[in-house]
Amino acid sequence: MESELSLDSLRINCTEVSEEIQKFVRHTVFNELKKKGVVIGISGGIDSSVTAAICVNALGKERVFGILMPEKESSEDTLELSRIVTDFFGIDNVLEDITQILDSTGCYQRRNKTIKKIIPEYADEWKFKIVLPSLLDSDTYRFFSLVAKSPDGKIVKKRLNHTTYLEILSATNFKQRVRKMVEYYHADRLNYADVGTPNRLEYDQGFFVKNGDGAADIKPIAHLYKTQIYQLAEFYKIPEIIVNHPPTTDTYSMPQSQEEFYFSLPYDIMDFCLYCYNNDISPERASKAIGLDVDQVERIYSDIKNKRRSTMYLHLSPQLVQPVFTSLKMK
Repeated sequence: MESELSLDSLRINCTEVSEEIQKFVRHTVFNELKKKGVVIGISGGIDSSVTAAICVNALGKERVFGILMPEKESSEDTLELSRIVTDFFGIDNVLEDITQILDSTGCYQRRNKTIKKIIPEYADEWKFKIVLPSLLDSDTYRFFSLVAKSPDGKIVKKRLNHTTYLEILSATNFKQRVRKMVEYYHADRLNYADVGTPNRLEYDQGFFVKNGDGAADIKPIAHLYKTQIYQLAEFYKIPEIIVNHPPTTDTYSMPQSQEEFYFSLPYDIMDFCLYCYNNDISPERASKAIGLDVDQVERIYSDIKNKRRSTMYLHLSPQLVQPVFTSLKMK
């Protein structure tokens, strides 16, 4: 007889899970990496907040260093939320505004040059984001679109082709890579390890930038679904303002959810479908549990498989002609 399937299938024992992760963090940081503590990029989002909670409980707040890295296009509440997190845990931290570095790389200029090819009237004072249609609405091939907003409120939406999409994305990726560069500066000077904050949904589906937010010495929550991250947030008594804040990319100048940019579904539905897919649960059974049509679940399964295939290179280490070390354990 099949066990009952529902959103509660993703419930975890927060005490056991947190103890397991904290033990892993302590052992890895001190014994494997031989570091004195950890640095964490604090965004004010749920993932970095829970990661901070885990590390504070595992290592002590004196061994956790937070880095706040806003830039001129960050959401207005990013810095405030980040401050709430560092104050809540009482961790030492530093503010690093990365706008000047991004300017020097040409991040904004390269990106805006491409946007002006698509929307000639676009100017620096405009705001924009990139969106994808919902997975649930149609089984036709989905294209990214550029949505721009002028200072007087005019909205322009244009479809991106593959070339313009990549040009905008590659310029924007400077943001994640610069942030990681700053994190490793502080990690190196403190002899600390760098902690990554991806959850399972992001890690599995390639929602990260290689050598940007995808780089880290340790990723303590990458095995947990985002739904489970929220359970841990309640367990660690993360401030409600953090818990209730919608998950965002905080990458583009217009407010944008992770759903409309990448996953095309609310995180709880995407979590559940990924769980079902990982556990070989049929689309028919999953659809009954989640309240979707079978063809919608099949579409989600197909998207999961396609994202894994297209982003697998993000997980690969540099490829060698021949192995250099036969073992990572040094005598």
